[in-house]
Amino acid sequence: MQQGVRDMGQVHGVESNDSYTVVIFRGSTAKPLRFSFPRKFVRKILILGAILLAADILVISHYVVRTGEVWELSAFRAEALSARQQTVAFSTAVDDLKKRLTSMKEVNQRLRVMLGIESPKTGDQFNGRGGEETPLPEGSTLNSVDKPFKGESELQSSAVSGQSDLAASGQNGLDQQELVASVKQSIVWLAKEADVQEHTLQELSLAAEQRSSRWAATPSIWPVKGWVTSGFGPRVSPFTEKPAWHDGLDIGAAANAPVQAPAQGRVTSVGFDPKLGNVVKLDHGFGIETLYGHLAKTLVKEGQRVRRGDVVGLVGSSGLATGPHLHYMVKVNGQTFDPTKYILD
Repeated sequence: MQQGVRDMGQVHGVESNDSYTVVIFRGSTAKPLRFSFPRKFVRKILILGAILLAADILVISHYVVRTGEVWELSAFRAEALSARQQTVAFSTAVDDLKKRLTSMKEVNQRLRVMLGIESPKTGDQFNGRGGEETPLPEGSTLNSVDKPFKGESELQSSAVSGQSDLAASGQNGLDQQELVASVKQSIVWLAKEADVQEHTLQELSLAAEQRSSRWAATPSIWPVKGWVTSGFGPRVSPFTEKPAWHDGLDIGAAANAPVQAPAQGRVTSVGFDPKLGNVVKLDHGFGIETLYGHLAKTLVKEGQRVRRGDVVGLVGSSGLATGPHLHYMVKVNGQTFDPTKYILD
């Protein structure tokens, strides 16, 4: 009997070594539940679980890496889109500047015409060529250095065509490098055109300043309000009743009427002449001089600066005169001219 129990214990010991038993107690009176699992089965389950856990870790790691790459790619795409939008906006600004420069060029051309400035020659200064030509020998071809150079006009036309395609390029997905290259080409054209227009504006400014000074020195108003009693040129002398040359303009006016300087200038002479009576002479610059004779009284001094409209004397009949009037004479480079050719009002 004891031998049978011992054998049974050995059998149970073998079973316990080859398997795992799980006992679940359900209470003091209930019979516990026993579950036995072979060790090989448990090892397989553990190995399978480890493999699945490693696979899960690999999948999660791969997912995390790919997610980071996707985020980075999204950031790059957003930056690229922002750069493209900025480039298109910049190209629009460049196009606007080009239009403004073109308008400025038209205004400069009109000002050149108004100011009487000769327009520069339109030849291509970057592609000037000349010399004697002979036929090209048979079988000869043009070298790369001898091929026609893209002149300024072609650069301008390419810049214009490039500018017109910039907005469409942003919508049609034009390569970013081509878009930037087109903008750079337009900037080069703008820089050259800006230099040309700046030089033109300097010329126009200088010309306008000269014209302004010349205009300020031109006797353009009547020196006294009245009526012309004797014009410039040949006439019958009121004293000898013979043909004579009258080198000025006689303007009848009331005695002591104010005589105004018709332009800015400097008083060069104040005195008395037996024929012209009290005389005032003005030098307006640019070779222009004016004289005022038969004055009742002079109101300026020699060397004095006067402006257009300043009173230089009063109408009178001093000297050789038949009545109150002003003898008005205009000289340009020492030669007398008809004063009415300069009067605008």
